[in-house]
Amino acid sequence: MLGAKLLLTLLAMSMILSASVVRVRDGLPLSASTDYDQSMGMQECRKYFKMLSKKLSQLPDRCTLKTGQYNINFISSLGVSYMMLCTENYPNVLAFCFLDELQKEFITTYNMMKTNTAIRPYCFIEFDNFIQRTKQRYNNTRSLSTKMNLADMQTEIKLRPPYQISVSELGSANGFSHIPVGEYKGTGKIAAAPHQRLEPVTLPGIVSFVLNLLCGALNLIRGFHAIESLLQNEGEDFSYVIAFFLGTAACLYQCYLFVYYTGWRNAKSFLTFGLICLCNMYLYELRNLWQLFFHVTVGAFSTLQIRLRQLQGKSPDYNV
Repeated sequence: MLGAKLLLTLLAMSMILSASVVRVRDGLPLSASTDYDQSMGMQECRKYFKMLSKKLSQLPDRCTLKTGQYNINFISSLGVSYMMLCTENYPNVLAFCFLDELQKEFITTYNMMKTNTAIRPYCFIEFDNFIQRTKQRYNNTRSLSTKMNLADMQTEIKLRPPYQISVSELGSANGFSHIPVGEYKGTGKIAAAPHQRLEPVTLPGIVSFVLNLLCGALNLIRGFHAIESLLQNEGEDFSYVIAFFLGTAACLYQCYLFVYYTGWRNAKSFLTFGLICLCNMYLYELRNLWQLFFHVTVGAFSTLQIRLRQLQGKSPDYNV
């Protein structure tokens, strides 16, 4: 009870200043509060917001950046990050509870397909109405006193404290390239680096994976037949053997890209699909039109499934 009174006293002397919703994979702003202060300190914090947005996929799902008299906190889940700016003395536990409430409302209001396919900045700007109402409530001690279970929130923060990012790390020319991601500063512990997990596999994804393996197996079998023919007939072209085995390697690599996350994953999948097309163009004399169509179509379908299967955020934790 004493802890709750102390927290509410601190809240009366501090406040949430702004908040925004950002897509993790590319930093596209989806929504934001529209009442930014124009002071120099706030302008500097807006720069930090942009810098953090570009590196969200490389950071843990819960982080804090202390910038003098202001703090920037954010949580990431299901490919979307929820960021907020508050004064330095705003209670940490309430800051993350505020973000969690934004997260629950956003997930309920918008489906993942809309957020994944959004191309315009601030295309969900109407969500600002909810941000404003929630911010006003969290800046009002009376409206919070009967709605918060402070003990549960404090326990959650103690069990899993946010990753602490320093301003000096933001100043690197290469962004966060030198951040020791495995070390959670301020906790005195070494934790495992955040695991980059992909979204659950869908039925079309499974179909594309199986068809890709089939295409790879067909290329491999034809490649061995081409080697056998080459040994029996000296006039055979060895380049066909190379084309078959390159096609096999390309199919297997597309399977790998579908299952595991790597840097430049989408670009690699398009380049691999291009290699599949080139190999089949070279083998057009050994395959009929339907065979060529099948291999190229499977390659295109697999490329699409790789593009659609994005990084998975942390599942919503509503106990924060």
